[in-house]
Amino acid sequence: MKTTALQVSTPQGSSGSLLSGAEDYIFRYHNEASPQAAISLLMPVRPDEFRRRELHPIFQMNLPEGYVLEQLRNRLAKTVNVDPFLLLALSGSSAPIGRVFVHSEAVDKLLQGRQTPSGEKLEEILHWDGTEDIFADLVDRYILRAGISGVQPKVLVPEQSEAQARKVTSNTPDLIIKSGREEFPGLAINEFLCMSMAKEAGLPVPKFYLSDNMKLFVMRRFDRDSQLNALGFEDMAALMGLSAPQKYSKSYAAIAKAIRLYCPPEHVRSSLQQLFDSVALSCIVGNGDAHLKNFGLLYSEPTKRDAQLAPAYDIVNTTAYIPEDTLALDLAGNKSLFAARLGLLEFAHSCDIEQPKERIRRLLEAVERVLARHREHCEQAPHIVQAIRSSAEPYLYAFG
Repeated sequence: MKTTALQVSTPQGSSGSLLSGAEDYIFRYHNEASPQAAISLLMPVRPDEFRRRELHPIFQMNLPEGYVLEQLRNRLAKTVNVDPFLLLALSGSSAPIGRVFVHSEAVDKLLQGRQTPSGEKLEEILHWDGTEDIFADLVDRYILRAGISGVQPKVLVPEQSEAQARKVTSNTPDLIIKSGREEFPGLAINEFLCMSMAKEAGLPVPKFYLSDNMKLFVMRRFDRDSQLNALGFEDMAALMGLSAPQKYSKSYAAIAKAIRLYCPPEHVRSSLQQLFDSVALSCIVGNGDAHLKNFGLLYSEPTKRDAQLAPAYDIVNTTAYIPEDTLALDLAGNKSLFAARLGLLEFAHSCDIEQPKERIRRLLEAVERVLARHREHCEQAPHIVQAIRSSAEPYLYAFG
């Protein structure tokens, strides 16, 4: 089975068709597509087609990587050709990140007859104490619903709750559930601590949880409104017209420029402040994976001009696993985590930050408060705590 055409839509209506040619990928809007049904801030509705040698960045954004891609190949390779179109139709058919839905008859046929579980209760996931691997079970049941990218083992699971049953809506809340890998011990605790530091410092973050056994990090998705309607989301790689493998190119200053370009005046200042705090916190905690796909913009639909920086996500310490790790992106001409102390002060100018040293001090205080508050978690992952403290030490010396 080879898929050569996909139908693309948004909550604002049918958008167009994505075609795979001999050498190019072609997206063409339908004649009747409304301006509100544009699929990307970079791709307004127009008569002319959008042609690229590689898959368009807005479609690449949700393609599975790493663990999820491996799992999909293991399950499907014997029956279908696991190509980008199949993966795109799988990831974009039911619950994609963002507001762009992708359908194909071939994938619909593939999924026919497969019973879709009704969802999982958050409390049961967090309090699981069985001998079986609950994450492996969730992956087995929901892998074909995986509208989420990233190398880390993760799965998108519909949540089942009494409160949701009482709501008059056909939409279902989703949980992003992440597990660790043997080569990255304590990863769930790691992300829980770092995201807690972001929250403590006042950064917007999605709701998140750590399972009782400290092996699963669970996060609510942030690309849905209060009624669970899909919001537009585009990561910075997509907004810069880059492919997913180029997520380590460019600089943090380039993200600031993108914010100025795509956000309306009323959202620029707050988004730039949030960007500065996110980058500064990543430097402090030793996060060498704050790449272009870990920043993005949220908006209702492209013609509304209401884009703003999305909540912070995927903040982890990486130096516990890669002691000589560097920054993911260029900061003031350098990728050294150690040299980032000076780079942050220069980056502050790109973000119009008036008192960068004071903001950095507030971040350092948040780090200390979280480590003091979560002693039990710290005791379970002392190597993570040591790595965070070692990374933060030069900043405490310079700004504390």
